[in-house]
Amino acid sequence: MSGSTADVSPEVRDRLLEAWRGEIVAGRVYDAIAARMPEREAEILRRMAAAEGGHRERLEARMAELGIRVPPEDSVRLSAWQRLQARIAPVDRLLAAREAAEDEEVGDLYKRSTGDATTDALLRDIRKEERAHSHTVSDMRSRSTNGAQADTPVHPAQERLDKILGREKWHRTGGGWISGAIYGANDGLAAVFGIVAGVSGATGGSSFVLTAGVSAAVASALSMATGAFLAERSEAEVAAANIERERQEIAERPEEEQEELSLFYQLKGIDEATADAMAAQLARQPDAMLKALAAEEFGIAGDRGDPKQAALAAGISTGLGAIVPVIPFIFTTGTVAIVTAAVISLVAHFLVGAAKSLVTLRTWWSAGLEMTLAGVIVGGATYLVGLALPT
Repeated sequence: MSGSTADVSPEVRDRLLEAWRGEIVAGRVYDAIAARMPEREAEILRRMAAAEGGHRERLEARMAELGIRVPPEDSVRLSAWQRLQARIAPVDRLLAAREAAEDEEVGDLYKRSTGDATTDALLRDIRKEERAHSHTVSDMRSRSTNGAQADTPVHPAQERLDKILGREKWHRTGGGWISGAIYGANDGLAAVFGIVAGVSGATGGSSFVLTAGVSAAVASALSMATGAFLAERSEAEVAAANIERERQEIAERPEEEQEELSLFYQLKGIDEATADAMAAQLARQPDAMLKALAAEEFGIAGDRGDPKQAALAAGISTGLGAIVPVIPFIFTTGTVAIVTAAVISLVAHFLVGAAKSLVTLRTWWSAGLEMTLAGVIVGGATYLVGLALPT
């Protein structure tokens, strides 16, 4: 039964519009996370994104029946900050945030009555599917960290696949260099600010602060750069070892590896006969089979991180963060330099803390204020130490 906007209560209108916006945001977040996931998990997330699109269409149909104007889809956007978080933050944290959002929608947005029976029935139906989404995301998180739970029913193909993979304990995963750069800037800034504050307290802001600060900044930058280089190279070596081990297993146990690949395809919804045929076709080309297994089994689908790029990112970000407290002492000394260094360092602490929220998924302002408070504590404590131990 159609109606006019005048006949629709504000509660119904607002709830439908809120749910509609939520479905668009959820679909876009799932698509963004899927772009960073191995193919089998990515396919699950893409299906969930498509389901969110189906929910949106049902909500739009109900709004049309009630005469509620449906806003343009592009009026709902992920903020630039959300898009950066989707690209940078650890996947498990993104999944945890999405699971919490699904739980919140199930418990509040879709549960409360609007006073309109037809709308409430629609929201109840969507609520059931949202609860399933929450469980799916929770299962993906638990499997990615702890493996399948013993009391959780699993697909027969998954059960067989888990047995095969259970014999292969050599898989490893790594992280990105962007988060390392953020934490590098954090470490460089905090450490050198403490040194500058301490030496300032001990010397009254003399030219010695510049010597100590620059030395500490260079040391911090080089330390972070070499650490990042070695860590990234280790990841590359592990990936290469994984691929080589997989190559050996294909040579030594081709039938089992072919079955393993078929099971991966079956978990994507491909029927057993077709999956077996696809795996058999790939088995005739060992290199192609190796690429397929590497992508499916431990997410190696392309080039690994560049150790030189990681070293440059970590070294430069650490150096930039570390040099901030030193800058005033390049131009002046004494109380003016000390006060200026404190002000610009605390501002930098806030900015770096806000940047960390790209990784931690906290609100940018709370992360910034927390980092600023840490800077006040570190700078204040080391300055008092310097005053107590004058040079």
